[in-house]
Amino acid sequence: MLIRLLHRSPEAGPDVPTSVVVGSEGSQEILETLYRPPVGRWLRLNLIAAVSGDAAGVDGTSDSLSNAADRAILAALRNVADAVLVGARSVRAEGYRVPARATLVVVTSSGDLSGHRMDPERASRVLVLCPASAVGRVAETLGAAVAGAARVVVVPDSGGRLDPRAIVSTLRDLGLDSIVCEGGPSVAGQLLHDGLVDELCLSTSPVVIGSGLPVFGTERFDASRLTLSQLLIDDGSALYARWAVGR
Repeated sequence: MLIRLLHRSPEAGPDVPTSVVVGSEGSQEILETLYRPPVGRWLRLNLIAAVSGDAAGVDGTSDSLSNAADRAILAALRNVADAVLVGARSVRAEGYRVPARATLVVVTSSGDLSGHRMDPERASRVLVLCPASAVGRVAETLGAAVAGAARVVVVPDSGGRLDPRAIVSTLRDLGLDSIVCEGGPSVAGQLLHDGLVDELCLSTSPVVIGSGLPVFGTERFDASRLTLSQLLIDDGSALYARWAVGR
């Protein structure tokens, strides 16, 4: 699959090839250059949506919106991050595996991580953030093999809801400065609501569907001005944008 570069601002980084064939020699390194954060302390959202704004495709997950190019970009974003942040609902819906390099950070209020597909051999790079009331449920649903190696950190909550600022500050205190959040919609909306996002990486799948799952959930937040720093297109008409989020 071919990815072409349509736009790249001078501030986005060094010059790169204007096209890349997914899976070819050196292609992943090129994608990592395209998505390397401009500074060490950076929080970006990486989300995929249909043209209609839906975060789920025909199967009820984001998998059916994705393709080989999107997955290659996903891998690049993970490889240049210290932490991959995801909500427990996404873990239950899509399973989730531990990334090749980054720490997988799962945020959960209930502690229910049923349905995960985390490899026990990579479990030392799993970090679960939850309220004190959910610690037992986390251990139960992770299973003994993963729970024995994963770290569980208690984060302050309000009525069972974790504070987004506390989540980010906890990660930074642990040395996880470069964070990519992959959702779900509720987590993404909360981070935007609290003004914690530096960049939005949005993949747009060329489909319209009424899945009923908005890409930013139902969280209401003030408008932020976006600046397009990079735009890619693949030969299946999917778009991949990097938007700098104004403060």
